[in-house]
Formats: sequence, C-alpha cells, structure tokens
Amino acid sequence: MPLNLLLLDPKEVVSGEVTLTGRRAEHLLKVLRVALGDSVRVGVIQGKLGRGRVLAIADDSVRLGVELLHEPVCTLEVELILALPRPIMLQRILKQATVLGVRRFHLIRSRRVEKSFFHSPVLAPDKIRSILVDGMEQAMDTWLPEVTIHHQFKPFIEDVLPGIPGLGLIAHPDAAGTLAGIPVSGEIQQRLLLAVGPEGGWSDHELQSFVEHGFYGFTMGSRILHVDTAVVSLLSQLQLLYDLRKR
Repeated sequence: MPLNLLLLDPKEVVSGEVTLTGRRAEHLLKVLRVALGDSVRVGVIQGKLGRGRVLAIADDSVRLGVELLHEPVCTLEVELILALPRPIMLQRILKQATVLGVRRFHLIRSRRVEKSFFHSPVLAPDKIRSILVDGMEQAMDTWLPEVTIHHQFKPFIEDVLPGIPGLGLIAHPDAAGTLAGIPVSGEIQQRLLLAVGPEGGWSDHELQSFVEHGFYGFTMGSRILHVDTAVVSLLSQLQLLYDLRKR
C-alpha cells in the first residue's frame, strides 16, 4: 500500500536524523525511487509534520535529515463508541475511522455482541496499532488514536461514560431525531461522542441508557446499513455538518 506519509517513532529521530529500514525504506527505494537530496513527507507519531531530506542510500536503508515544521490540524474531535463488531469488520472500521479523524475508540459490549468477538487476535495491541498506523499514513496525520476495550455495558455506561466530555450522539434506526437536527455548533475543537451499535441495533434498554446520559438519538433513514458503512457515512456527514456550522 502506498505511503502518503512516513511515520516516525520519536525515539527513532536522533540529532535531526533517522535511518529507515524494512517497509519504509523499501517504499522509498522501490516505489518513490528517491535519490540523494530528494524530499519526502514525514511525521512523528503524536508530534509534528514536516519533511525528510535523503542524506544517504544503501541497499536496504535510507538515512533522512528530518525537519519538523507544523502541528497537524484537527478542528473537530470525535470519540467513537462502537459496539464491538465482527473482527473482519472491526479492521475496516478502525482504519477508515482513523483516516476520517477519530481520536479515540471505545469498543464496548452490547446485548447483540457475541462474547467470542472479544477473544479475536485483531484486538491484540500490536495488531490494533498496525491498523491505526495504516490509517494515519493514508490520512497524513500523526495522531495515534487511543483504543479502549470495555467487556461489560453497565460499567461503561455508569462509570466511564460520565467522565468523557463532549456532545453525545447515538445512531439508531428508530430514533426520533435526524441528522439535520444534530446540535453541532461548529465551535473550534468541538468534541463529539458518536455511539454506533451492532448489526442488529442497540436494545431499547441500551438506547435509553445513552439518552439518559444526554445523548441525542438520530436516524439515518429507513435503510439499514452494515456497521462499517454506517460509521464512514456518519463521520463524513458529521464533518460536513460541522464545516457548514463552523464559527
């Protein structure tokens, strides 16, 4: 997969230089076909974006001089509360939601989530990080999203959710609200908490629990979407709504 941004770990950059091997060096040598003096886009994870100038080339490594110039821009901060989907679907959602700017993920248990999903190898920290980094490289962003796994619904709702700031939104086919009625203000760095349920939807109790915590319930219409499609559609439309109302 093409790399739109070379992501660097802060520990890799020493005295303004970094030596790359493996996948990143192969991309520079075989895809970009860099030469001495060429410049490529780089970013430090959880840090700044900038340029890397090719200082030396070997058979399997490339040494860059790194200049970090500016912070990544994020005017809308979204935390995704997601009823844990099937593993193959989770991989797609983690990557695409990262591309679309989600800052934090809460993977939770709901009544219609199979317990076996929580034992998937996809939830291994190294696997999750790899998926998120793919999304960051695609979007040219240095923010590594946080992923928290919650094995029970009630403790999440009662103990965790009250401590998460932001405007709560919950998508559900039978909700009374609509996208047009979402109270997004357009304030700089507004924080949204978007809750998306499983394929079968939230149970009545789960939906009511979110509403009691101040979440605005809304529907996307009469068509029932797969969860990965719904997440991408919702994030895109929320960003558009935010941009239209931006102050």
